[in-house]
Amino acid sequence: MVKAVAGKGLADLKKLRDAAAAAERERARLARQAALAEEKAKAKSQVDHQLFVKAVGQVEALPKRHRGAKRVLALPPALPVPRQRMADDARVMQESLSDEFDVSTLLETDAHLSFKRPGLGADVLKKLRRGDWSIQAQLDLHGLRQDEARTALAQFVRESQKRGVRCVRVVHGKGLGSPGKSPVLKNKVHSWLVQKAQVLAFVQAKPSEGGAGALVVLLAGSR
Repeated sequence: MVKAVAGKGLADLKKLRDAAAAAERERARLARQAALAEEKAKAKSQVDHQLFVKAVGQVEALPKRHRGAKRVLALPPALPVPRQRMADDARVMQESLSDEFDVSTLLETDAHLSFKRPGLGADVLKKLRRGDWSIQAQLDLHGLRQDEARTALAQFVRESQKRGVRCVRVVHGKGLGSPGKSPVLKNKVHSWLVQKAQVLAFVQAKPSEGGAGALVVLLAGSR
């Protein structure tokens, strides 16, 4: 009886030792796994850091006193105004309208000088005079010097056509205030308009719309 109890006690002790050994092996296995995972994480962090530095360059940490504080990023400087390009564009528009162009041979020789592009129907001028096209925009050149008037007219015609405007009025005045009472600007406007490809035709305005001091101009449709 005593031997049986002793044998059972030894068996239980062996089981306890085996269980303790198994538990120790499991702890060791888990520790090795944890260590391996930590090494992998460190290696991945180093690789990520190298990739980051390669992409954006080396960076420096902020001083401790600045950490957590809001930083105001400086805005990029405003782009310079392309004044030279604007001046060049204005000069190109001026040069594209020659003051030496002889328009007299292209104007209709009726009581009020008018113009239409070759190929347009003969009734275009009649329709313009009747007001079949409503006037959608107007340019007044009173008080402008010749160069200013040339530039303003070129810009006005170009922008009007781009907006889809078909009929405009250009007020050039009758020239009564010019030396010798000669309508210099009026003649120049005739010449400049004929040189603009956007201009299909023009006639002298009705008395109620400026008469001899203005033109009604038909523009080509915008593309």
